[in-house]
Amino acid sequence: MKIWFLSAGGETIGDVEAASGERLLDIAQANGQALEGTCEGQMACSTCHVIVAPEDFAKLPPASADEDDLLDLAAHVTRTSRLACQIWLEEDWGTLTVRIPADARDMQGR
Repeated sequence: MKIWFLSAGGETIGDVEAASGERLLDIAQANGQALEGTCEGQMACSTCHVIVAPEDFAKLPPASADEDDLLDLAAHVTRTSRLACQIWLEEDWGTLTVRIPADARDMQGR
């Protein structure tokens, strides 16, 4: 499936082919996107916050209560915000477009 990464301003900053079953955080980091994932995908922070395109948001399973709680700590949250560590790709989605929030930082230098 195809993943499109957009900047905070909406410009395409990357696109990549990914396989079903892969985690969005891992795909983003492997492709140089500014998602830190401080907790290494253990859902203990909000540093992998992404904004899913409205047309793709309904494809995703609902966020858990724990994920919703962590999103409360993220800046620039929207109704289609999710944590990239909690998005496991499914082939039948076809494509997925996510925007990297304006304040995203990767302090690990990826």
